[in-house]
Amino acid sequence: MKQAVQTSEHRSEVDRYAKCIGVSKRIRWEIDRDVIRGRNFGTDRKFLPDSLSKVDALPFLGADEKRLFSQVQGRTYANMFGLVERFIGAKILEVSRDHWLGDQTALEALVRFTDEELKHQAMFRRLEQMAAEEMPAGYAFLPQPNEVAAAVLGKSTWAVLALTCHIELFTQAHYRSSIEPDEQLSELWKDVFLFHWKEESQHAILDELEWKREDARLSSAERDQGVNDLIDLVAAVDGILQVQSAADAGYFQRACERPYTKDEADAIRAVFLDAYRWQYIASGVQDRRFQGVLGNLISAEQAERIGAALAPLVN
Repeated sequence: MKQAVQTSEHRSEVDRYAKCIGVSKRIRWEIDRDVIRGRNFGTDRKFLPDSLSKVDALPFLGADEKRLFSQVQGRTYANMFGLVERFIGAKILEVSRDHWLGDQTALEALVRFTDEELKHQAMFRRLEQMAAEEMPAGYAFLPQPNEVAAAVLGKSTWAVLALTCHIELFTQAHYRSSIEPDEQLSELWKDVFLFHWKEESQHAILDELEWKREDARLSSAERDQGVNDLIDLVAAVDGILQVQSAADAGYFQRACERPYTKDEADAIRAVFLDAYRWQYIASGVQDRRFQGVLGNLISAEQAERIGAALAPLVN
């Protein structure tokens, strides 16, 4: 009976890898042909919806300023995805090694995953070039993708896959609940994240499969170290957000070309950071699917440690 259950579970996993391959083939898209299609952003439209940018917390901003606020955050939003996909692609390529001489269906799914992540990086680099041509000069995205990726990949595979699953689940939540329904956004910007969402939906399934597979072979001590590493990684993400939010707040104020009071400037900086913490940390850890997977892998004590570490950021 036990062997039958194991065989059934294995068959279900193979089916999930195969389904991801099938969807990947069916929805395959190209950057210029399907997404950009000769268009530009059009700075007369917002890039990020208010529910993500948190701009409503700044009632002293005018309509044009609110639009620029969303565009600055949207530019960083694209750059952040280009950043994280550097280490995601490398990690998925690494874990695919476990399937080289084994499950060829799983191997193909992960190879496709990596190929799509490389394409996404190229798309986000292209978006940055386009944004630089249309927006005021002076913007800077400060984190260095290779340096960040090297630091992340120095942590345990369990923790990196956990962070990856978290990221790819919140991208889906952002698109479905905020980006897709907002008719005030740039049409090109919406299309970028529509096509991104289509492929990320399959990636999240593969993240979960690989994360659970990695977890199954760990000892209790190794899993506990994975939890510690995940806490460290989230803290490192927050460090990046603090630096970039300060840079973006400064750029926004310079681009607006009007003076702000000290209280207003402080509020702008605070909302940038609050919005980024929501976008890249809180919205993911509060996702029910992520909570369900994580909760099934860790103990109550480990859950409490993670919760305590996240509390200042989520609140």
